[in-house]
Amino acid sequence: MIETTQDKLLGGKLRFTQPADGYRAAIDPVLLAAAAGRPVKALDLGCGAGAAMLCLLARVETVHAVGVEIDPDLADLARDNLAANEFAARARIVEGDAANFGETGFDLVMVNPPYLDPSRAAPSPHARKRKADMEGELDLAGWVKAAKRATAPKAHILFVQRADRLADLLAAMKGMGELVVFPLWPKAGEPAKRVLVRARMGSKAPLILARGLVLHGADGKFSAAADSILRDGDELPLV
Repeated sequence: MIETTQDKLLGGKLRFTQPADGYRAAIDPVLLAAAAGRPVKALDLGCGAGAAMLCLLARVETVHAVGVEIDPDLADLARDNLAANEFAARARIVEGDAANFGETGFDLVMVNPPYLDPSRAAPSPHARKRKADMEGELDLAGWVKAAKRATAPKAHILFVQRADRLADLLAAMKGMGELVVFPLWPKAGEPAKRVLVRARMGSKAPLILARGLVLHGADGKFSAAADSILRDGDELPLV
């Protein structure tokens, strides 16, 4: 067993148990779920303790979701979180490697992958955080390949990623259409540190660079638009 903390998501609407040390969910999975639209059958690759799944299940009452997680402790936490929030009837967790996940037919696959390229960043000394942050055998292109393999025809894949990895992500999505790049600005006038990127299988529509979302005001507090997503669970339309 691992040491955990009892936390909340969406302004206290959701109970969320997560590891006390190592990787801890911040706002990225909440924003990822908010940008997922209203899918019928959704997949969360590398779901961790289930933060993005929980937020999607809370917002879209008709969605059925599957989460894939390679870490057995995190997979158990995700199952516990689904049960604690009474979502177990609409969701399940599969323990295993995203690269080997064989189910298909999802109309939305969302991914919050490890952000760091091991050739460009120093690894964390904490094993669980290192696995969550640093690409391993499955690199960014591998995550995209796994997401594409799980989709239904004309389905979407959705990633949250560091802005400085955008070129790598777009290269991995080559051949997909309806790409939307949605910057997440820390404050107005500051460079984006994160991006949401959505693409559609079988489409040839051109890329759209969206206006994005400003997360904080000059006072450091969340902007009204960000607050409605992070605390109230509102949807985040990318276009």
